Amino acid sequence: MFAVIKTGGRQYRVVPDDVLEIGKIAGDVGTIVQLGEVLMVGGDTPVLGMPTVAGASVAAEVLDHKRGPKVIAFKKRRRKNSRRKRGYRDEITVLRITEVLTDNAKPSIGPRPKREKVVAPAADGDEAPAAAKKKAPAKKPVAKKAAAKPRAKPEAKKAPAKKPAAKK
Repeated sequence: MFAVIKTGGRQYRVVPDDVLEIGKIAGDVGTIVQLGEVLMVGGDTPVLGMPTVAGASVAAEVLDHKRGPKVIAFKKRRRKNSRRKRGYRDEITVLRITEVLTDNAKPSIGPRPKREKVVAPAADGDEAPAAAKKKAPAKKPVAKKAAAKPRAKPEAKKAPAKKPAAKK
């Protein structure tokens, strides 16, 4: 089953387990948000909304809030010494679609638990893991530069010799 949703002035075709980036919406990372503006619900019997499908919504988990790529607006008026450089980065929310809901249903799937990093135990219980024991390589000593010798003052430049006047 898929749905077409509208958020932030854009439309997206979504299916469960899709990950998409949309304009920033309210919601903490790890929470479930409901997107209520569903324009179409597809599947065995597609339902079109006029303008939206009544009682339909899409549940999504907020994965991250981040910023988009830099966009630079540079304006120049030639021969006028006029330039303007402005830039911005969009605020983006990354969502994972959990389910498409119809008939005013509530989300049944909660946020996914975060995976914990598994640390392999060492052979002996009292030893630290190998990664923690590893030391950074020793730095090579840097040779000091010899003290600079005082420079001799440059000799004054002599004025160029004048050419004799041309004879007529």
